[in-house]
Amino acid sequence: MSGQPQTDQAQAKAAVQAGLDALRRGDGDGARRGFERSIALGLQPTPWFLLAQACRMTGDIAAERDSLDRLLALDPRHVGALILRGDVSVRQQDARGATAFYQQALRIAAAGIALPDSIRGELGRVQAWVEAQSTDYRAHLEESLARAGFSALPPRMREAIDILTGDAEVYLQQPTSFFYPGLPHIQFYDARDFGWAAAIEDATAAICGELEAFLAARDAEAAFRPYVEAVPGRPNKPHSLLDDPKWSALYLWKDGQPTGHAAHFPAAMRALEAAPMPGIDGRSPTALFSMLRPDTHILPHNGMINTRLICHLPLIVPPGCGFRVGNQTRPWVPGSLTIFDDSIEHEAWNRGDANRIVLLFEIWRPELSREECAALTAMYNSVGLYSAE
Repeated sequence: MSGQPQTDQAQAKAAVQAGLDALRRGDGDGARRGFERSIALGLQPTPWFLLAQACRMTGDIAAERDSLDRLLALDPRHVGALILRGDVSVRQQDARGATAFYQQALRIAAAGIALPDSIRGELGRVQAWVEAQSTDYRAHLEESLARAGFSALPPRMREAIDILTGDAEVYLQQPTSFFYPGLPHIQFYDARDFGWAAAIEDATAAICGELEAFLAARDAEAAFRPYVEAVPGRPNKPHSLLDDPKWSALYLWKDGQPTGHAAHFPAAMRALEAAPMPGIDGRSPTALFSMLRPDTHILPHNGMINTRLICHLPLIVPPGCGFRVGNQTRPWVPGSLTIFDDSIEHEAWNRGDANRIVLLFEIWRPELSREECAALTAMYNSVGLYSAE
């Protein structure tokens, strides 16, 4: 309207006001006339939104849809128009179209933009509709697959449907220091796919016995050190548990060498010989007992590199403990190896009333060839990159 004569501007504003007055009276036809005149006089884009509401009042769904489409062409991020356009799709029995408009409205609103109370008040209704539609869509997919003979779906197929229906997010490898391309984005691995895993699981009782004897003879507070410690001469790590004994470690292997504690755990050291742990000068192998004390939460984070996997052999697991990697949450089961990619966002918690302790160690990813492992070892040796958190 910048180049519009003042008389036209005044007339356009007057037409909008007349349309608003008619809208409040419930006079849909009068409201349409006012808003259409304001548009003809060059007032854009707000009258399109008001015109759509007037067209809804008169039951002219085609004109309502056209008004909203014109507004969204001018302002694709207009949350109110997206919601109304979704409503039109619902009335036209276009559930997929409605879902697309509603989800876009929710995404934009979630970014924290300023919204009128009248529009923000609609978000709960829209969210509920999207969730209900997701449930119906999932049921439809599962029924279709069952009719095709796939009532028991493979885990990857179940996860794909979770993502498709919005019940799960996509989490990818995002290491903080080094990314090796071409590796599959797998959150949890099945220990049964590793030929050496059974030997370590079979040693659980012996390892537990060694740990209990060690703890009975010593002050655990002194033996275990904070897992995340400040490094002299380096910036402190931005970690909520920095130098905090609530998450503590007792190392068997550290910086590529057995520690003084290793002699107390011969069964654990023998069991670890079966695992394909990396050998990096001054860095790896790394193996430790990880203690998570009651009322402790390891916040979501990503590991440094994606060429390794982290293994947990759960030993002492009180109720109230849990572990999430990506979009999957699992309990620790004593004696059952948990193998996961720590370059994918993960977190852990102990909401119980006793310490949780797992034997933690790292292995090469099984997808890497011997040549790749050798080349990576040479690189890590040269740059000093490889280290535990």
